[in-house]
Amino acid sequence: MRVGYVQTSPIFGEKERNFENINGIVSKHKADILVLPELFATGYTFTSKKEVNDLAENINERTVEFMKDLAKKTNGLIIGGYIERCDEKFYNSAMIVSQEGVVGNYRKIHLYYKENLWFSPGNLPLEVYKFKTFNIGMMICFDWFFPETARTLAILGADIIAHPANLVLPYCQNAMVTRCLENKVFAITSNRVGIERRGKDYFKFTGKSQITSYDGEVLSSAPQDDVFIDIVEIELESVRNKSINTYNHIFEDRRVHLYKTN
Repeated sequence: MRVGYVQTSPIFGEKERNFENINGIVSKHKADILVLPELFATGYTFTSKKEVNDLAENINERTVEFMKDLAKKTNGLIIGGYIERCDEKFYNSAMIVSQEGVVGNYRKIHLYYKENLWFSPGNLPLEVYKFKTFNIGMMICFDWFFPETARTLAILGADIIAHPANLVLPYCQNAMVTRCLENKVFAITSNRVGIERRGKDYFKFTGKSQITSYDGEVLSSAPQDDVFIDIVEIELESVRNKSINTYNHIFEDRRVHLYKTN
């Protein structure tokens, strides 16, 4: 199967221009899975709750329509982040979207920095979605910092973890090698590039979007500063065998009764 990412440089608050830019990047590419960054249509650096409110959407508004259209063009799934409005709260969320509509929705569990001012922590359990022949789960950006996130998705049966991100710390790309190796999963980290200077905040995003194999091999790595798209072919047969050798199995060998969980 063919999987990929789009590394973008969104213009803050300009949804339609950001949609146009992505359409131009994707053009005639085909992929079974294509991952867009966290908050790909809105930008990241908010200065007020009003800005968040003005850019937020319910699950079936303009952004999902754009993602459905993109899914038709690529002939696969599109995963990307948006601001979700629900019950007078706002979530940093991501959707899996097919040509027919929303396959799954996830609300970021681990909020980073001032996200805590604008968003409520995710209140939906981690979930894995079956589509055609593969199982896919989602996490968003700073979720990588908590190994329980990827481990839970792997235990739930994920073959692939889609990872929309707006990374500013320099550690994630290397850490994803370990996340994939310890769980025997593929991961597609779609990061953004560019600079946002708004209010008192200045963020330079780190780029280097990455597709990481279940054996720790980096299958694709994007430039640090450029808009970029890449699509690679993967096979899922080996990812479903969780044995390391004849005597070791990454899930069965866990000594859960000896672990401290809180």
